[in-house]
Amino acid sequence: MKKTIIILSIIFIAIILFAGTLYKNIDKSYLRIHIRANSNTQIDQNIKYKIKDNIVEALTPIVVECGTFDEVKNVLNDNLTLIDDIANKTLTENGFKYKAKSKLVAENFPTRKYNEFVLEEGIYDALIVELGEAKGDNWWCVIYPPLCFTSTKSGNNVVYKSRIIEMIKKWSGENY
Repeated sequence: MKKTIIILSIIFIAIILFAGTLYKNIDKSYLRIHIRANSNTQIDQNIKYKIKDNIVEALTPIVVECGTFDEVKNVLNDNLTLIDDIANKTLTENGFKYKAKSKLVAENFPTRKYNEFVLEEGIYDALIVELGEAKGDNWWCVIYPPLCFTSTKSGNNVVYKSRIIEMIKKWSGENY
């Protein structure tokens, strides 16, 4: 009985150490997207979600082909004009006079938590799409690794999905 407890304890410690090693080797590079509304008026918030839908629809088939952080960053950098065109077309079609401007930058962001996923405060590379004065609330997501996907066009029903957590669940056989 004592041998069984010792063997089980050793196995348990080995699993914990292996899981810790697996976690340390996970790529901690994130590339975020932020679409910053002109203001917090309802009309500016509504157009922000229309622009988000159009940009996500256009970028998804482009970004899905990328396998690394650098590939995603390069593809986004190569498509900044496309992103601006999509946003500006949406603004014009909806009667807005202000314009959009996108850029790829490194910025400091506060901690964000969604369900079990926490993105700690820190400096992250981000695709920033500024609408007009960009003084309103923003919509954000993580492009790389692809951690979240919108399930509806309204922006209200968001499902967050983590490839990292899925890998850990698959490895451990857990279903959360």
